[in-house]
Amino acid sequence: MIQRSIPLTFEHRIVFTHGAFDAGNLALRDLIAEAAELDGRARVLVLVENGLLAGNPNLESRISDYFDGHCDAVELVSPPMVMTGGEACKNDWSLIEKIWQAIEFHKVCRHSFVIAIGGGAFIDMAGFAAATAHRGIRLIRMPTTTLSQGDGGVGVKNGVNYFGKKNWVGTFTVPFAVVNDLDFLKSLPERARRDGIIEAIKVSLIRDRPFFEYLEAKSEALGRLELEPVERAIRRSAELHVDHIATSGDPFEYGSARPLDFGHWVAHKLEQLSSFSVTHGEAVAIGMAVDLLYSVRIGLLDQRTGDRILKLIEAVGFQLWSDFLDQDDAVSGKPVVLAGLEEFREHLGGQLTITLIPEIGQKLEVHEMDESQVLGALSDLEARYRVIPQPVVIAD
Repeated sequence: MIQRSIPLTFEHRIVFTHGAFDAGNLALRDLIAEAAELDGRARVLVLVENGLLAGNPNLESRISDYFDGHCDAVELVSPPMVMTGGEACKNDWSLIEKIWQAIEFHKVCRHSFVIAIGGGAFIDMAGFAAATAHRGIRLIRMPTTTLSQGDGGVGVKNGVNYFGKKNWVGTFTVPFAVVNDLDFLKSLPERARRDGIIEAIKVSLIRDRPFFEYLEAKSEALGRLELEPVERAIRRSAELHVDHIATSGDPFEYGSARPLDFGHWVAHKLEQLSSFSVTHGEAVAIGMAVDLLYSVRIGLLDQRTGDRILKLIEAVGFQLWSDFLDQDDAVSGKPVVLAGLEEFREHLGGQLTITLIPEIGQKLEVHEMDESQVLGALSDLEARYRVIPQPVVIAD
């Protein structure tokens, strides 16, 4: 047997800016020029999610004008490609083939760049296309939602759905860079702007008590979606997510632990049960609440701390119940959401591993969940919802 170690080091760059395509903003130009020093002028293919255009009507021309103004360092190989986004794009293989066709037609190579501008699902799809063309073209992600700027968009995963299963096909690929243009958040509808706050709360619970206390102190302002605290929450959320990827010892998830998926076993099932009418952020808020109440029931988390966390989630505007959780299995008579545990285990591979919170800023992995206590936690959550006045959410 011949055996060798192959050490690998990746640079993971996250840049925060405003007005990335303003003529005087050099953040994107300088990132590309840095890599192009040995190769001359870099060639770039830009992919844009179509849903962005309603809130950013001049985006295509601004992108073209930006690269025209920096043609000394960057060549835009074609006008921006506008493509379908949202979860639907991850179910449409033809979009990947269109990206591949553009890469081939314009002779975009491994020394070139693909820039993907859109929400998390769009970046998942576009990132998969870039990662598989020529065994990997340098990708610059430009996430445009609070969820993607603070969580999924700054990660190292991409993928699309197949066999009716979420992210069945995909790769782990560290992007060349992530550029978070905070101006994109201004054009989001209210529900989408709120969604990323829950991922900030989530990562504070597993990693950073002082950050949780900051979110708690700013809960009213966050509930009103005031710009400064939302931006600060997204910045710190992104930093903590990247810190976990870089320091956990398992950036490509060979193990079974997924602490960044705290609350997600319920969330994934709830999204499915609602046909995605419940947003990811809303589902994660409910999933976290179930796991927090479960932790209280088994004596892992004290009642007072559990209530404190739930009050913060409610204060920033999340409703902690959905009637989709009332659906029962026709055969067993048990809530359908319980199937989410086995589906989550399949998603992880290997042993079931659920992250729970023994106290703010700490995490604990468990490998089984007491079904009777899960059912009790669901009942506790519904009872809380029926008693406590719910946040008023203004329709988009």
